[in-house]
Amino acid sequence: MGKFFSRIKSSMKSVKVKLFLTLSITVLSIIFFLIFLNNFALEKFYLYSKQNTLKDIYYQINEYYNGKLPNLDLEKELERISVQNNFDIIIADDDNMYVYSSDKSFRTFFQNDRGEELESTEKFKIIKQDDFKNGLTYIILTGKFDNGYYLHIRIPVTSIQDSVRISNHFLLLMAGFTILVSALLVIIISKKFTEPILELNKIATAMAGLDFSHKYRIKDANDEIDNLGRSINIMSDTLEETINQLRNTNIELEKDIEEKSKIDEMRKSFISDVSHELKTPIALIQGYSEGLLENVNTSEESRKFYAEVILDETNKMDKLVKQLLELMKLEYGKREFNNKNFNIVELEKEVIKNSKLLLDEAQIDVKIDKDKDIQVFADDFYIEQVITNYLTNAIKNVKEVGNKKEITIKNEILKDKVRIKVFNTGEQISKEDLENIWKRFYKADKSRNRESGGSGIGLAFVKAIMGHYKNKYGVTNQKNGVEFYFDLDKGEKE
Repeated sequence: MGKFFSRIKSSMKSVKVKLFLTLSITVLSIIFFLIFLNNFALEKFYLYSKQNTLKDIYYQINEYYNGKLPNLDLEKELERISVQNNFDIIIADDDNMYVYSSDKSFRTFFQNDRGEELESTEKFKIIKQDDFKNGLTYIILTGKFDNGYYLHIRIPVTSIQDSVRISNHFLLLMAGFTILVSALLVIIISKKFTEPILELNKIATAMAGLDFSHKYRIKDANDEIDNLGRSINIMSDTLEETINQLRNTNIELEKDIEEKSKIDEMRKSFISDVSHELKTPIALIQGYSEGLLENVNTSEESRKFYAEVILDETNKMDKLVKQLLELMKLEYGKREFNNKNFNIVELEKEVIKNSKLLLDEAQIDVKIDKDKDIQVFADDFYIEQVITNYLTNAIKNVKEVGNKKEITIKNEILKDKVRIKVFNTGEQISKEDLENIWKRFYKADKSRNRESGGSGIGLAFVKAIMGHYKNKYGVTNQKNGVEFYFDLDKGEKE
């Protein structure tokens, strides 16, 4: 028995039972309140409304008989009022002669019966009378117009008591039905209570997996669940911010490590390349220096020649080291590019002018195809180096083909790019060399001597500069020679 009452006590604490009791008590309270209003206020309000209607009609007809509307068909208007409001109307003169009557039975009823007085003034009196013969109840207004006529209006009213009884019965039926339906409503409403708890659980689970995209939707109820939801949202934002800071710190740390790795790689590559390329000039300098020290040649002219060779090799070493440092900085993104609009044709002419000595020695005239204003957007300093490297390479490799020895610079307008091409007549480049000529210190012609062969890093410069702009570059074998090309972004016309 004790367990039975314990279970009942435990079930009384459940959310569903509490909701059911709350709904039932609320519904019953509202029903009893409505029954109270029906019994004590509805009849009075109904009679009050009917009295106001009678008074409004009295004042309206009084104005008609005072001549306010002279062109009005009074009899038709009285008939309209009678039909529209379900009134019985009698109008009599001061000799008690009927001027207008909508119902003859009203005359006998009015003359023989008396009733309960509801309201009385100097101009009219309102009473409630029962017609025991027909079992009906009426509200009657009896008044006197300003012109001396008498007005009698009768309104049949339904039994308010019957209406109240029917209404109360209906309300009691609704109360029973509502209490039955409340059990179903408890299930639906309790679900609304449990859904926020399940949502909070889902958010907490996601947070445990470092997913902070889910947030609790505040219902503005300002209850314990909403307060808990706000706290979880704040905790989620705080954790997300903290973890993002840790991630950003980690990314910066990785960048620092990567940067250090690049610097180490660049240093190793620089040392390796310099060591490889400086072997020959250092050996020459060493040999000629020893010759000077040992007085191999006693003549002044020979000693001067030895000194000139040493100086020349020293200058070449200095130039090579500077070029290699610049190339390393370009390849590892350590150079800033000052991009602007400029005329590429004018820059090509300037490069040709600066290369005049080499061109005169090779007895070559360079032609520029489409010699007009073409605007491009890039760093003119580095683009000048690209054109210079292409032109120098063309001068060194140009040969006479079909009685023609020529170098041509072409400017081709593409959709949103400008392609610059440098063509020279001569031998085509082998497939193996086409794949390797962009590497540092690679020389396609192994037979070139040190005087005319160059450093072997000119095309590597082109690759590094074009890599920064992410534009196309390359070389193609043509029918009578070789054509190098690179693309630039179009500039805006001034």
